[in-house]
Amino acid sequence: MPGVLVRLQRVAKTYGSVRAVNDVSLDVYEGEFLTLLGPSSSGKTTMLMLIAGFEQPSHGEIQIRGASVVARPPHRRDIGMVFQSYALFPHMTVFDNVAFPLRARKAPAREIEARVRRVLEIVRLPNVEGRYPRQLSGGQQQRVALARAVASRPSLLLMDEPLGALDRKLREEMQLELKTIQRELGVTTLYVTHDQQEALALSDRVAIMNHGDVVQIGSPVELYERPADDFVAGFLGDVNLLEGVVRGADGDLTRVGVGALTIAVEGVSRETVGKTVRLSMRPERLRLDATPGPGDTAWPGIVRDAVFQGELVRYTIVVGDGVPVKVVQRYSGAHAMLPPGRSVSVVSAARDWRVID
Repeated sequence: MPGVLVRLQRVAKTYGSVRAVNDVSLDVYEGEFLTLLGPSSSGKTTMLMLIAGFEQPSHGEIQIRGASVVARPPHRRDIGMVFQSYALFPHMTVFDNVAFPLRARKAPAREIEARVRRVLEIVRLPNVEGRYPRQLSGGQQQRVALARAVASRPSLLLMDEPLGALDRKLREEMQLELKTIQRELGVTTLYVTHDQQEALALSDRVAIMNHGDVVQIGSPVELYERPADDFVAGFLGDVNLLEGVVRGADGDLTRVGVGALTIAVEGVSRETVGKTVRLSMRPERLRLDATPGPGDTAWPGIVRDAVFQGELVRYTIVVGDGVPVKVVQRYSGAHAMLPPGRSVSVVSAARDWRVID
């Protein structure tokens, strides 16, 4: 298992009466791509600034390679940083922008030239050394900023919403570029975003933040499939959240009553009969007008809404005594969208329900 590069131990940051970061403990491993994900004011950028040294913690310990850096200035923390604005020097060429941190460290001219050319090759910009930032596209500027951040071969790369200024198509293209470049460089990366899809696409692990706390950390698949609570379930995409009462068990399945509905669920102890539980189900796991298999639950329902989104159709189906559930299906031109008012059957598998706190 890779070693710990960055360790936070009960780190907090308070601004007057506002606590931006609340006693966070977190390890970042060598070579990994870890994303801090959360809504605005969740504390993710403050965490990044604390690690970078641009902010000082109110209390707690921050270590890089086992040594405390709380009293160490940013330029002595062996980090590279990429901001949303790129922060390129407009009066400097691409070569001079990328060479800037190396010159600040008084690296030899021959080494500077070799490193600059190498990192520009890595970020797929081998022939733009003489251009100025204004002569580059947004995606090219972002890659120059990345090249400058890694030119000095830092132990840690910090990225604060670096794709936020790009349009959607370019942003998706740059996500693939970033992950490829990070793997090629092997640099440990701590990334901040509020974009859920971006975090899931880029990260080895994701730390979800809310109100200054890290509420859950894990791989993208773990977080999506096994959310710790309602916030995580809802923040990582569409989800059906239902509250019900455990009614009993049939073999390995537990029956949960949700109003007039009964749901078969795996993984609920029989000892919780009579207890209220929260259930979650991703909309793409529900099936319409499918043949139920062993252990499946099928409910009659009525289509309330149908939203066409290209390759996907998002339905709202009313089942039971007025319970709306969301269903996502792939669109096929061979089959027309189901219109509002159509009667359907909604089928769920017991293994796809999750019991959450």
